Amino acid sequence: MSSPKVLVQIFITGSRILGKAFLEAGRQAVKNAKHSPQGALGGDVAGVGTATSGSATDQLTRQHRMTLDEANLILNAKREDSMEQILKNYEHLFKANSPAPPPEKPLPRGKSAPPTNSHYLQSKVFRARERIEAELKLGDTATAEATATPGTAQAPPPHEAPGAGKS
Repeated sequence: MSSPKVLVQIFITGSRILGKAFLEAGRQAVKNAKHSPQGALGGDVAGVGTATSGSATDQLTRQHRMTLDEANLILNAKREDSMEQILKNYEHLFKANSPAPPPEKPLPRGKSAPPTNSHYLQSKVFRARERIEAELKLGDTATAEATATPGTAQAPPPHEAPGAGKS
């Protein structure tokens, strides 16, 4: 066999193999695009799709699109931490991701300070604080209802004395 003929055959064989691989990859991509795992919603955060019961906590999770555990992780807080500690963490993280004030002296031409703020992170920190406050408010109203409920329960009618009211 001549050298050019072998090169052409190698090129054609390689092209066929590569073409078949791309075709199969395309088929798999279409199959993956059509498939959505059970319990997962498109672009949904973890835990929100599984909050399907009618409980108040699940309603808060769907409303704020964030679980209470996720909010605690963002604010570096534990469930048993006081609201003061949570607000202290919130203030620190919010300020750390705020835009810096403009410099008093203009920077030399062509040089600019790299941005150190993140509007996205600042938004997440704010939403986490909102979620924790909503959960605390829910807990406060549930506690208030629980303490008010025993006092508002109707008392059973008093028993009549034996022989009273009978003629």
